[in-house]
Amino acid sequence: MRSQIQEEVLPIVEESQEKTISIVQLIMDGGTGGQIIMGLLFTLLVLALYIYIERFLAIKAANKVDKNFMNQIKEQISLGNLEAAKLLCEKVNLPVANLVKKGISRIGKPLEDINTAIENAGKLEVYKLEKNVSVLATISGAAPMIGFLGTVIGMIVSIHEIANAGGQIDIKMLSDGLYTAMTTTVGGLIVGIISYIAYNHLVVRTDSVVYQMESTSVEFLDLLNEPV
Repeated sequence: MRSQIQEEVLPIVEESQEKTISIVQLIMDGGTGGQIIMGLLFTLLVLALYIYIERFLAIKAANKVDKNFMNQIKEQISLGNLEAAKLLCEKVNLPVANLVKKGISRIGKPLEDINTAIENAGKLEVYKLEKNVSVLATISGAAPMIGFLGTVIGMIVSIHEIANAGGQIDIKMLSDGLYTAMTTTVGGLIVGIISYIAYNHLVVRTDSVVYQMESTSVEFLDLLNEPV
């Protein structure tokens, strides 16, 4: 009796083991088309992570401004040491400092001209901060579509194999094809979600730097309006 139960259990165990899914094996069994799609998605993932890390570190560095920076600028301007103020801005070498430096170089001209020069410099600094960030937005939208393309290719291949088998539906062949096809969709969604989250996080971080730039610009213009 016990041997009979063991014989009935063994096939069940073996069957459960056969259903174990290996992602790597699915990718390798996906044919040339599926492998190309997954390779492309992996490349996009690496690119997205590289852009995110590089921009995150750059934006983080741009947000580190000494709290006494404007006080030092105000002191130098009040003493008439415009060159010393410019040197201080060059030493700091941050977007906020670059705006102030542009404003200092326009001192003596109408206030409207100074404001315009600062705004133009601000647009340039924002452009530098947002370098390659748009690529993340593109990847977040393109990756799921590329994954879906892999799924369609996998379905076409599966149907083609079934047709070549004489029209007889082989459940195992069909299920293997579906596993392989859906792998590219999952991969595309994963890459798209990661890129989308990374893009929005960088946008929020950039907005904080822009706000700091605007606040400093207003403070600098108020400094020029103060009575001597």
